[in-house]
Amino acid sequence: MTAASTPVSTDTAVLRALKRIRMPQKQRNRELALLLFALVINGVAVALVQLGVEAEIDPSFLYYCGVLALLAIAMHVVLRFVAPAADPFLLPIGTILTGVGLAMIYRIDLGDAATGWSAASTRQLAWAAIAYALALAVVIGLRNYRVLFRYTYIFGFVGILLLLLPLVPGLGTDANADVWVSLGFFSFQPGELAKISLAIFFAGYLVRTRESLTSVGTRFLGMTWPRARELGPILVIWLVSLAIIVLQRDLGTGLLIFGMFVAMLYVATGKTSWVLLGVVLAVGGALAASQVLPYVGARFTNWLDAFNPELMDNSSYQLVQGIFGLAHGGLIGTGLGQGRPGLTPLAQSDYIFPSLGEELGLIGVFAILCLYLVFTSRGIRIGVAGQDDFGKLLATGMAFTIALQVFIMVGGVTRVIPLTGLTTPFLAAGGSSLVANWIIVAILLRISDAVRNQPRVVIG
Repeated sequence: MTAASTPVSTDTAVLRALKRIRMPQKQRNRELALLLFALVINGVAVALVQLGVEAEIDPSFLYYCGVLALLAIAMHVVLRFVAPAADPFLLPIGTILTGVGLAMIYRIDLGDAATGWSAASTRQLAWAAIAYALALAVVIGLRNYRVLFRYTYIFGFVGILLLLLPLVPGLGTDANADVWVSLGFFSFQPGELAKISLAIFFAGYLVRTRESLTSVGTRFLGMTWPRARELGPILVIWLVSLAIIVLQRDLGTGLLIFGMFVAMLYVATGKTSWVLLGVVLAVGGALAASQVLPYVGARFTNWLDAFNPELMDNSSYQLVQGIFGLAHGGLIGTGLGQGRPGLTPLAQSDYIFPSLGEELGLIGVFAILCLYLVFTSRGIRIGVAGQDDFGKLLATGMAFTIALQVFIMVGGVTRVIPLTGLTTPFLAAGGSSLVANWIIVAILLRISDAVRNQPRVVIG
């Protein structure tokens, strides 16, 4: 009986091993096909921009874009060796969003006759190359993402330090909000990197404290509500978010950090009551800030009464111009290079979404939103399939951060919610945001590879 069953079990083990070998290769082949399709879309978009604005194709900018394409392919090749089971959708989606955003920034530069380093598209090209390089470094260097769990509180300290950097005399640059730091030869937004550090801190902290946060509380309205002594963490993060709004006049970053913590808190505990408490605190804090802080109050006024003639010529001019641009695009858009996105201030950064909406139309922006939806769903799927709590919280937290940032920006430019100062991930001009979002892609790739390999060891 034993002798007869041994060959069967041996054959089964061999088949399982072969299946594990074939599956990563299948994932990478799928990624390669999607990546090549994304690169073709990006190249066509740049060519259409040139034809639409200048009626001819200038190969020089396409050559520079080719460098980015090579970096994307290099990352794919590296993944085949160091993370063969990584998710096949994240890299192509990040690539196509970066490329489409770059094409629109380039289109606005052509309309303004901006060239050289003064052109936002040139700087965006450089930052995109840096972002790909750093993402490659993370993929190669971060062999086991659970190592990050050891440094939970260090990442928390670094995140708070990054948020405070703009307040340091001599470093901060006051541009409507104290969120930029200037080092002389370049400026960056430390809040973009802070969201990654804080996501790692939140994940590690919630893993360590989830038992106390999920303890039995008061039953009310069909939900279990936490006890008063368990409200400390959410109240601390709420106060930190309010401090960001008050001290830095940055409504967007405050909402993003608090929303990320509430989402990860819900994943850690499974209690809907935490979400409701978070919504109440967020809405209450925003309303209170709108009454006390002129900066936030002006945002609410422009949101509620944007088409007031007294505001249209002043504070709500940018918002109204963006809405007119979206309306001008209609269903199918004016075509790349055929619209007038430059009429809207900061069309290449804060208002990149209305710029794309004008020239790609409703169908085009829906396609872009679907890409974000797929990216978020893949990130959440990676977290749900995780073998350890830290990876689950980290993946879902980072995926939700991208989704929340898109909602805040798209909702702001379409008057669903008051406008804030965040950037649209991957699309908008801005090196700090692009680098941070590609680091998120790299971390998610690493986690997805570990999840598919079904790791058993958790380093604490």
